[in-house]
Amino acid sequence: MTDKVVILVTTASLREAKKIAKHLVDAKLAACVNISAPLRSIYRWEGKIADEKEYLLLIKSTRGLFAELKTVISSIHSYHTPEIICLPIIDGSRNYLQWIGDSTRKAEITPPV
Repeated sequence: MTDKVVILVTTASLREAKKIAKHLVDAKLAACVNISAPLRSIYRWEGKIADEKEYLLLIKSTRGLFAELKTVISSIHSYHTPEIICLPIIDGSRNYLQWIGDSTRKAEITPPV
């Protein structure tokens, strides 16, 4: 098990996806963000079935940065309830995992009280 993670986030537009991606990489909260081509999302929202075009962000980061990353995404995302899902990276290319760590800042650890 590594401390590296992939975070899934969907957005309503390519413009919003790019805005979030650039902000996260610039702040060194993410090493890389892939943005998918438009995809179709079918889901239940407020008692109705929605069928919408969305963009999926695949965000590569570290577990220690997830709380801050989640807060930042929530503050700039247009959705009231954005999808922000964190998945562990169990294993991977040693060089790639090292690159993720080198490309993100170290999480600030609050000492226990």
